[in-house]
Formats: sequence, C-alpha cells, structure tokens
Amino acid sequence: MTYNQTDQKQRNYTPLIWVLSIVIVGVIFGTYFLPKSNDGTIFGIDLTVLPLLNAIFNTFTFLFLVAALVAIKKKNIPVHRRFIVAAFTTTFLFCISYLTYHAMAESTSYGGEGILRSIYYFVLLTHIVLAAVIVPLALITLGRGLNMQVEKHRKIARWTMPLWLYVSFTGVLVYFMISPYY
Repeated sequence: MTYNQTDQKQRNYTPLIWVLSIVIVGVIFGTYFLPKSNDGTIFGIDLTVLPLLNAIFNTFTFLFLVAALVAIKKKNIPVHRRFIVAAFTTTFLFCISYLTYHAMAESTSYGGEGILRSIYYFVLLTHIVLAAVIVPLALITLGRGLNMQVEKHRKIARWTMPLWLYVSFTGVLVYFMISPYY
C-alpha cells in the first residue's frame, strides 16, 4: 500500500498541538501546588501503586516506540502508525496516572547517597526537562505524519524518536531508583 500526499486532505494541527502542549505541561506543573492526601490514599485506594503503574506504562511506551522504529525502517507504514498510536495511548494513560498520583500524594525524596544520588538527580532532571520538550515534539511529529508530510515528518522524527525513547526509558529508571523510598 502506498501513500500519496495529494490523496489526503491536509489538516492544520498547529493550534491544537500548542494548546495541548501548554495545557498538559501546565497541568502537570500545577499538580505540585495542590493540597495532598495526608494518608496516601484517595477514596481508600492506596496511591503508592500508581508509580509502579507509571513505570509499566513507560515500559510499554518504550517497547511500542522501538517496534514503531523497526516497522518504519522496514518501510511498513501501517504497522508503524499502529505502534505510534499505541505509544500515544500508553503515554496518555501514563499522564492520567501520573497526574492523579502527583495531585494527591506528597513527593517522595530520594534516600540514596554518594554517586547514586548524583546519577539519580541527573537522570531525573534530564527526564523532566525532556518530558516537557517531548510533548510538542511528539504532537508535531504526529501531525506531520497524519498529513503525510513525509520529509517534514522525517526531519522532526529524527529528534522526536530518540528523545521520546530516552524519556520513556528514564521514567522507568527513575522509578526503580526511587521505589525503595516510597
């Protein structure tokens, strides 16, 4: 099956991409200012399971992105699209779980010492900064892909894919490094 740019109506996703990017990053940042649960639960549900769920969603996102990369290297666009949609789905589910946890639970401090402490904070800082950057990048890349703007899509995907892989991988790494301190 071949795709032809002229066969598809071009949509302007730019306003939606920027609104979503600002709202998503703003809401995530805003959760840190909400009052937190005193007992670590919401409606009797233990919130400490949510970081594990976040790590699981990040793992699936990473795996879906790797599969999407393999598919596009084999020039299998339909399979590539399915894996990208799967990666966006698990990322969306991650966002819901992440927001729920950070809106309700107090932040957990890292308790390690020495070089591990430095590594943890380096990974965490780069993860946070690149997670904010990846929101508009991933959405722009998706929009260009949906519009079959192949050259523009490839140019930005060369940046988006490795950054998104890094963010999803380091999300799991951060979980494993801080999980003993929950």
